[in-house]
Amino acid sequence: MKLHPIIAALKKHKAGVTLITLQIALTLAIVCNAVFIIGQRVERVHRPSGIDEQNLFLIQQAYVGAPTGDDAASIEKLDAMQRSDLATLRGLPDVESVTAINSLPLLDSSWTGGVGLKPDQQHSTEHAAYYFGDEQMIKTLGLRLIAGRNFTSSEITNRGFRGVGEPPMIIVTRALADKLFPKGDALGKTVYLDGLAIPSTIIGIVERMQIPASGSWGNSFVWNSVLQPVRLDANYTRTAVRARPGRLDAAMSEARDALFKDNPMRVMENQPDIGIGIMPFSEVRARAYRADIGMAILMGVICLILLCVTAAGIVGLTSFWVGQRRKQIGIRRALGATRNDILRYFQTENLMIAGAGVVLGAILAVGLNLWMMKQFAMDRMSLLYVLVGIVVLMLLGQGAVFAPARRASRVSPVEATRSV
Repeated sequence: MKLHPIIAALKKHKAGVTLITLQIALTLAIVCNAVFIIGQRVERVHRPSGIDEQNLFLIQQAYVGAPTGDDAASIEKLDAMQRSDLATLRGLPDVESVTAINSLPLLDSSWTGGVGLKPDQQHSTEHAAYYFGDEQMIKTLGLRLIAGRNFTSSEITNRGFRGVGEPPMIIVTRALADKLFPKGDALGKTVYLDGLAIPSTIIGIVERMQIPASGSWGNSFVWNSVLQPVRLDANYTRTAVRARPGRLDAAMSEARDALFKDNPMRVMENQPDIGIGIMPFSEVRARAYRADIGMAILMGVICLILLCVTAAGIVGLTSFWVGQRRKQIGIRRALGATRNDILRYFQTENLMIAGAGVVLGAILAVGLNLWMMKQFAMDRMSLLYVLVGIVVLMLLGQGAVFAPARRASRVSPVEATRSV
């Protein structure tokens, strides 16, 4: 097929060609970046937390009339109240293990700090999230200890929520251990937390534990977690509880009744928006990624609408051109052009327009990604997204043009020549 007649015809319809080319280009640029963002959100939602999420639930509560000061007497009274709660929960028939804890992965309540290799290090070597708990922290969370040992009950200390102090021993995640000591000899090594001169020895390494933050700001240290043998005392507490297999609902109900029976002066009714209540970890995960899932769905709908609008634009423009060229088509048919020749003519015409659109769109897609990398600290988009987008847009164009092109191929040469 000769391209000259097609190019000549396109030159006569510059406005329409320009508009549909820009529409294809913008659709490709937006859809590629949107699909890339959706992929990132989906990957983040399915990222493992590192803990055994089955049969795990969280109790968040506030004591009524409890001490609020940071003096030793207040701290000891708060600690006694917390230890009483732990003993009550550990005595329940459907509870397997319990630990006091300051946060959980995905809870979006983070306590972070720097980990250095030298005392008084001005700039920390790595950033990490801190988890404060007791000797049952690893068992309750279902963490996998891959080296070293767990904390013993005699090593657990307590301090006020606003108190300061660094523990003599810590447990870290493998990701953090490998970053601090790339040779794989982190066990037994000394590190320094928060730029202080107090040494902390790594006595254990767990395979994985995600930080509490679920947003993108924590991506650079998402697996850097430090477990400290410290029970934090305040009039607000968090407690992680592992129910016996299949007894999650029963254990949650028992926990509520038992705690109120032990001490009714507490607020524990479900108010998750202010961090109060009893909730299974599945709810923690759902709340953490609710915005990501909503954003992915919204961007998916936008992509679908853009593709539909682009396809409709191609159909409309081609149909308009077919109506305008009935005389030309009739003449071509009278001169011997077959139906397939007419069909291929319009498909080739669309291929040229779509080809120009996807080339421009590919440039815009990469440029848009670079802009978002600079403005929103996004990752670099793989060119595979652009290549797949090009294929999809080209196929969409060919599919959209098929119906009006087929209608053009059915124009009777006799009917057309009668209008000459």
